[in-house]
Amino acid sequence: MNFLPYILVLLAAMLWGTTGTAQTFIAGTAHPLAIGALRLSIGGFTLLAFVIWTKTLNAKTIPWKAAWLSAAAMALFQPLFFSSVQLTGIAVGTVVAIGSAPVFTGILEWVFLKTKPNRVWIIATACAIGGCILLFANTESAAVDSFGIALALGAGLSFAGYAIVSKTVLQAMEAVPAVAVIFSLSALFLLPFLLILDVSFIQSAENLSVILYLGLAATGLSYILFSRGLKQIPSSSAVTLSLAEPLTASLLGVLVVGETLNSTAWSGVGLLLCGIVVLTLAKRKPVDKKVGNT
Repeated sequence: MNFLPYILVLLAAMLWGTTGTAQTFIAGTAHPLAIGALRLSIGGFTLLAFVIWTKTLNAKTIPWKAAWLSAAAMALFQPLFFSSVQLTGIAVGTVVAIGSAPVFTGILEWVFLKTKPNRVWIIATACAIGGCILLFANTESAAVDSFGIALALGAGLSFAGYAIVSKTVLQAMEAVPAVAVIFSLSALFLLPFLLILDVSFIQSAENLSVILYLGLAATGLSYILFSRGLKQIPSSSAVTLSLAEPLTASLLGVLVVGETLNSTAWSGVGLLLCGIVVLTLAKRKPVDKKVGNT
């Protein structure tokens, strides 16, 4: 079994897990739409310039419908995720957003792709979701905001849609050009908001460094890693592995931001790890079971 695709997705998820903590270092008021637009613009346009310069982008190979749908899902994810984190805390917002994504992915694949989730995915996801529930029970550091939870669930659904649709793009293109195209298109969806929102916060060198990190490392690099892994494993497995994001976010919330995890929440961390280990190390069948026609 080739473990590299799973490791790449895990590394990507760990980078994503730093976004909530990084956001806390932005001084002043920064609107979630502004953060998302800047993050996508820096990550997407930098990669686009790179693939054009290296002549690795062939516009004729781009499946435009899937690319636009993927871009729309990612553009929607940004404000939903950053808003949820602002309203209900790093740990809770990230856990609910990414913790719900595997469930949404499995359901979407079953309904639209007629792909029945296999036993390994079910066991791993059950462990991971159980861990998320236990983490969610930790309310000592952040009030559970119902609207924030709703936004986080919307972010989870958006991420699930991105993971499924972007696989079509990755079947036609290499990972780096695919990420460059999708995220550049995503940036186009959000760029108009930069004209009406206050972006004066980027005048600070510290704030600008945070935004550059979010764009280059937590977006460009992380989604290249995720896409390379996604090309070789099912979307449902990749999204379940991305539960390493709330695990990372929770740990950073404790170690860096000073949030508190009680014993119940630490049990949730353990279950999350179990889910990730099961999915990564379990012996998998070459082809998932199908229901009906694909």
